[in-house]
Amino acid sequence: IYSAEMDPLLEKQEEMVQAAIFYPLECYLFGEDPDTFLEKLQQSGISQLCGKVFKGGETTYSCRDCAVDPTCVLCMDCFQNSIHRNHRYKMHSSTGGGFCDCGDTEAWKAGPVCTKHEPGNSECQLNEEVMEHSRRVFPSVVKYIVDMLIWEEEKELPPELTIREKVDSYYCVLFNDEHHSYDHVIYSLQRALGCELGEAQLHTTAIDKEGRRAVKAGHYASCQEAKEEIKRHSENVSQRPLHVEVLHADVMAHQKFALRLGSWLNKLMSYSILFFKILKYWFFTGARKVLHELIFSSFFMEMDYKKHFAVEFVKYYKTLQKEYISDDHDRVLSVTALSVQIFTVPTLARHLIEEQNVITIITETLLEVLPEYLDKNDKFNFQGYSQDKLNRVYAVIYDLRYVLISKPTVWTNRLRERFLEGFVSFLRILTCMQGMEEIKRQIGQHIEVDPDWEAAIAIQMQLKNILLMFQEWCACDEELLLRAYKECHKAVMRCSTNGRSREKTVFHLCGHTLESRPYRVSSDPVSIHLPLSRTLAGLHVQLSKTGTISRLHEFVSPEEFQVELLVEYPLRCLVLVAQVAAEMWRRNGLSLISQVFYYQDVKCREEMYDKDIIMLQIGASLMDPNHFLLLLLQRYELADAFKKIKLTKDQDLIKQCNVLIEEMLQIIIYVVGERYVPGVSNVTKEDVIMREIIHLLCIEPMAHSAITKSLPENENNETGLENVIDKVATFKKPGVSGHGVYELRDECLKEFNMFFYHYTKTQHSKAEHTQKKRRKQENRDEALPPPPPPDFCPAFSNVVRILNCDVMMHILRTILQRAVELETHLWTEAMIQMVWLVLVFPPWLLTGFFSSLNAFAFFVKGMGSSALNAVNVLMLLEKLKRVPQLEAQKDTVIWILQVHNGEISMTGKNKEKAERKRKAEAARLHRQKIMAQMSALQRNFIETHKLLYENTLEAQGKEDAIMEEESISSAIDYSRIALGPKRGPSIAEKEVLTCILCQEEQEVKLESAAMVLSACVQKSTALTQNRSRILELSGDPLFMHPDLPCGTHTGSCGHVMHAACWQKYFEAMQLNFRQRLHVEQIFDLENGEYLCPLCKSLCNTVIPIVPLQAQKINRAKYSSSIKEMLILFATTIYRVGLKVAPNEADYRIPMMTWSTCAFTIQSIGKVGVVLSFPSLYWEDAVDLQPSSISSAYNHLYLFHLTTLAHMTQIVISSTTGRDVFFISAFHRISQQYCALAGKPELLNGRRMRILVLSELFSNTEMFQQSLFSISYAVSEEGQFKALCSYLSLPTNLFLLFQETCFCVMMTLWELYPRKRNSLIELPEDYSCLLNQASQFRCPRSSDDEQKHPVLCLFCGAMLCSQNTCCQELVNGEELGACTSHALQCGAGVCMFLKIRECKVVLIEGKTRGCLYPAPYLDEYGETDPGLKRGNPLHLCRERYRKLHLLWQQHCIIEEIARSQETNQIFFGFNWQLL
Repeated sequence: IYSAEMDPLLEKQEEMVQAAIFYPLECYLFGEDPDTFLEKLQQSGISQLCGKVFKGGETTYSCRDCAVDPTCVLCMDCFQNSIHRNHRYKMHSSTGGGFCDCGDTEAWKAGPVCTKHEPGNSECQLNEEVMEHSRRVFPSVVKYIVDMLIWEEEKELPPELTIREKVDSYYCVLFNDEHHSYDHVIYSLQRALGCELGEAQLHTTAIDKEGRRAVKAGHYASCQEAKEEIKRHSENVSQRPLHVEVLHADVMAHQKFALRLGSWLNKLMSYSILFFKILKYWFFTGARKVLHELIFSSFFMEMDYKKHFAVEFVKYYKTLQKEYISDDHDRVLSVTALSVQIFTVPTLARHLIEEQNVITIITETLLEVLPEYLDKNDKFNFQGYSQDKLNRVYAVIYDLRYVLISKPTVWTNRLRERFLEGFVSFLRILTCMQGMEEIKRQIGQHIEVDPDWEAAIAIQMQLKNILLMFQEWCACDEELLLRAYKECHKAVMRCSTNGRSREKTVFHLCGHTLESRPYRVSSDPVSIHLPLSRTLAGLHVQLSKTGTISRLHEFVSPEEFQVELLVEYPLRCLVLVAQVAAEMWRRNGLSLISQVFYYQDVKCREEMYDKDIIMLQIGASLMDPNHFLLLLLQRYELADAFKKIKLTKDQDLIKQCNVLIEEMLQIIIYVVGERYVPGVSNVTKEDVIMREIIHLLCIEPMAHSAITKSLPENENNETGLENVIDKVATFKKPGVSGHGVYELRDECLKEFNMFFYHYTKTQHSKAEHTQKKRRKQENRDEALPPPPPPDFCPAFSNVVRILNCDVMMHILRTILQRAVELETHLWTEAMIQMVWLVLVFPPWLLTGFFSSLNAFAFFVKGMGSSALNAVNVLMLLEKLKRVPQLEAQKDTVIWILQVHNGEISMTGKNKEKAERKRKAEAARLHRQKIMAQMSALQRNFIETHKLLYENTLEAQGKEDAIMEEESISSAIDYSRIALGPKRGPSIAEKEVLTCILCQEEQEVKLESAAMVLSACVQKSTALTQNRSRILELSGDPLFMHPDLPCGTHTGSCGHVMHAACWQKYFEAMQLNFRQRLHVEQIFDLENGEYLCPLCKSLCNTVIPIVPLQAQKINRAKYSSSIKEMLILFATTIYRVGLKVAPNEADYRIPMMTWSTCAFTIQSIGKVGVVLSFPSLYWEDAVDLQPSSISSAYNHLYLFHLTTLAHMTQIVISSTTGRDVFFISAFHRISQQYCALAGKPELLNGRRMRILVLSELFSNTEMFQQSLFSISYAVSEEGQFKALCSYLSLPTNLFLLFQETCFCVMMTLWELYPRKRNSLIELPEDYSCLLNQASQFRCPRSSDDEQKHPVLCLFCGAMLCSQNTCCQELVNGEELGACTSHALQCGAGVCMFLKIRECKVVLIEGKTRGCLYPAPYLDEYGETDPGLKRGNPLHLCRERYRKLHLLWQQHCIIEEIARSQETNQIFFGFNWQLL
């Protein structure tokens, strides 16, 4: 059956294997007809689990309200039939390998089962005979599958399968790997086998999909020779050769049948579960897929079997992970990918922690797979790391996250001990990371090569949520938290005491002394990676939050605690960040700048920057405040800056010193003021998120996605944004373009803190500018007072002592003294701002406790020896008001003095009352000012136009009479007739235009040099009335099918140039193109394409501007320049429209020019008509010169004919019920006139041409009322008579029906009612489109792999994109399904919707295209390209209308050109194979 491996007949093979093997086997198993038995088994309702295995690209759904964790997902069918479709849900594209969790009660808080999988009423139990047969068959089947798929002999089969006659038939088999690219494999096969490109592509596609492919059949020697050739051609210096083997034909046949047998067994497992063993295997891709699905449909469908499987899986976990890391196959094909299905089940995870110690096993595995990255100090160092290997190591980290994702509610002693054991093991990993990849400041010479830094930061990102989850697990149990804190403290102490060999030094300031070991960040090694210290800070916060900190001394004695040592390393890290800001480390390259960026970025800051601030708060609460500040001064290397030592005059050093002072003051502000952490103060997580959102929106209004990206995610990928956003912001819906944004509520503006610690320097400046501008618009002072912070928890209450210590007063007084003495090089405005904020803190500390006392007076009394310093500080503040450099901050100084003098109450109620009163007064003054301005303007206008004002009433009374008189007189005023023999004289107006290139003006004259419009000629199917009939223009363009299958459209952006200027511009572009051959051009200069110099629209010709002339019989004389441009324009239409080479002498050029005029006019009009009429004086044998009278009558006849056609199509196109009477009346009248018409033979023999005219009357209802003599208002009747007179039409339009030949035209026009094309109808809910895509099967592919379905928005065809199966050969070129479809459906221009990615693709021809936002928006007014956010999407009619206009107005090419001009890339996308 499976002998023909090279060119298999798949359908025939399937028929044979079904008839010869599977049908008899199923009859034996079931004892009756297999279809009947399986149908009864399916209807029995035994299993509630869906278990559908997801393929790559398939859409999955997760309920944000009910899912236990983000890994709990539903397939589309189950989702559509569940309660979750009405909840908050997310949809994503699966990477493959998982399965649907419908029916799993542990995966859902509510609604675990959809309606399809609810338990049935009837049950059909397997009888004993079936069970007995299954026990005989299934073990043999499984043994055969496993034996064959791991069979290593190339020439021989197992003895029991060996046949007597062995033939010399072998295959050269090429296996898939992840090291060689697609193109490299194709190239190697072409060189080694001498095959064609198509055959090599076919082989490579099959290898990528199935894992292996026979590329040559024959005798053993020839196959062995092919194997060596493939290896030789695929091997080079940087790559190992492809994996090739020579297999006997019988071995290949048995292995292929084993795969098919696995699929058959998988199908049966969806009805009943009979497996009890774990399968351990090493297979190629196809085998792995089959056995994956087999495990999903067997073990994982019952909890008991899943538990047995999980236990065995954990036993072999280390071995499996090591083999996966050393392998080269994707994770989705590895048995290790099953971990997510095991570890995310809460009860199963608890069981594995207690019984199998899975946390310890995972952490030990992580250490065992990374020994090569440990340096001599047992610290990780990832220099020269392998990205592929680290990506595989991340799988182990993911498993640890899966195990911890659900916190336990009940703790047993065994669970507590096992978890603590695992936590200690995890601390060993953190110990290897503590202080890893130390760096040293580069002095003198710039670093030659930037060190690798990405791996360490990436691992830190992966561990962020795991560190938080460990802390939350510990916080669930008081005893566990204290023991974990003790173990973490020990680990930190071990790491901190390694480099303590130096002797201590002494630092004196303000009568206080600090002893510490000498260390300078600017000269000694420092590391940004301190996960141990930061974990300890997190556990300390948990102690404070739970109140367990009162028992800390029982586990860690005060002597062992050594808070100075705990603070040391986080402080060094913050000093490093400050020195980088001061540009002291610029010789260390970009690697350090990147590390500092991620240190403070939202992806890492929770477990890096934020924890370092918390550790300093711990130090400030436990250390002597003066010693704490002395330590800061010493580590920031600012001791000399605050001593009576003469500073250097080096401006660079002074600048560095000023930046370091600013950074240190900023850290002091953060230590004292940043309290929005649960455990540091009594705030909730919602309070923290609200504060983050407020400060983000103080910068500018932001979209939902932008806010989400700026907030940290928890282990469930949730930010908590939706729970609080409506409390602090209002949503502003988007327009036709852009996205919706949130704007901060006015009542939340008072929460703005200019020194918010998550602001970058750019955000800080922008927020300050925005808020000052707002206050100025409200007629308020520009002071930005920070809001009072919440109170510290008792464990952190001593932090505030640093505000009233001697060293702090000395620092503040020194900075203010320098500002007062105008030592401009020793202070900065930012420095003074921070000093002011520090001075604001003391009054806050007393609010609510000593409100009856003067805040500042109490502060002075409480400072003891610092009282004099404090008074000096206050005096300096008074002097600062007169410093000219601080004029912009004068309002802030006054406000601070008022606060300290007790003039401003800090209580919330009084503050709110005063604020309301101030706003009301400001609003009253603003209204009064506006009313006064309006009154002044009104008086001024009346005085200026006094005469006009007095005559207004008189003129208004006479207006109606004048209008009526004019309408009557216009009926007989021949000077107001537009066409026909009675046409009045036309007046030529002077037209002066400006060239966009040289900016010179020129009047448009016939004898002058030409001025031209940039234009684009393109083929179009926008007007086709039958999209199934796409016809090319015939060789003779005089005739076109009435369906208008394809026309030539000419469009212009309207920008004017001199013809000579344009020619110079075009020649310059050609020269530039020749000099930049390596850059991919977005336009084809060989075909005359260029970009408009002003708007960058794609153009391929120019339109000469001809002045309007009075009607003359004699032929006008054009200048040579205008003639040249006319020929160029007409030739371009001829070349593009007929797809031929340019030929100025071709007789079809004039007709193509008429054709594009007609097509373009109809495209522009709101409603168009198609009409045929005799082409007068066109006979070849007749040479007539028209007279002025004959021409006038011809024009009038043509217009009457057009009007009749328009009337006919309007009436025929009427579909409303009340128009039925009008249509029948119209038919009766037209038939009476047709009976009197002349013979239709008069038209025979005359050449006919197509002309498209725009709509005559814009108001269809007005036209019908006039047509059927329905009464009109006087003014409208007058307008209609004037219009008829102007157009030489009778007021009774039915008089036109008396003209000859109308009956023949009537019969033709009735066949083609007017119709305007539109894009296809799209469903309101995007899930419907995803459902269609999931059911799509490629008509040219037999496998069930998920494709990339795209939807043509012109015709609704569903296509298989970016797959070799649907490529077509067009004119010798391989084209993708979309490109080839566009040639037929849109004349090369088309619009597609990539359903799985929610993107619109615009393509033009074979080489150009661009992505465009899809018309589907989420509830926040944003698109979701790639379904990355996963929010529900709904159709936006306005955006879809914009896409429709983009097509109808022929702007697709223009959009593509602008997009490619904006987003130029070196290696472009291959649009030809889309």
